[in-house]
Amino acid sequence: MNVVIINDNKKDFLDLLLLADEQENMIDKYLDRGVLFALYDNNSLKSICVVTDEENNTFEIQSLATYPQFQGKGYAKYLINHVCDYYKNKGTTMIVGTGDTPIIVPFYENNGFVFSHRIENYFIKHYDAPMFEHGVQLKDKVYFKRALRGV
Repeated sequence: MNVVIINDNKKDFLDLLLLADEQENMIDKYLDRGVLFALYDNNSLKSICVVTDEENNTFEIQSLATYPQFQGKGYAKYLINHVCDYYKNKGTTMIVGTGDTPIIVPFYENNGFVFSHRIENYFIKHYDAPMFEHGVQLKDKVYFKRALRGV
């Protein structure tokens, strides 16, 4: 596997970004200021994430997406570990905000993240249409954190 930082033409990855964040104007809020990491395996794009600097030695995974046909094969886990390793000497904490669903939450917990806080009705207030993940309507945004030092 090979992880590449994409500096130019980040919108070329919009199809995959939209799997993680369904509304393009929300992606626009962080894409330019974030670092886009693309994971390739056998020269084929499998997974991406965008990481932003949120100050106070904290970085945030804004989008993490893997093409559906490659999900469950460890690509997202590999990418999370790669970005946490990449930032371990640049900060102390990696956070991620996501929908509160029974599939997404355990994924982050199984990858070293612990619950941090919740923003109630985030997806209802900030998105134009109701969003669903694995049949569950997203309402609250839940944040998880992972220590970067000692990773």
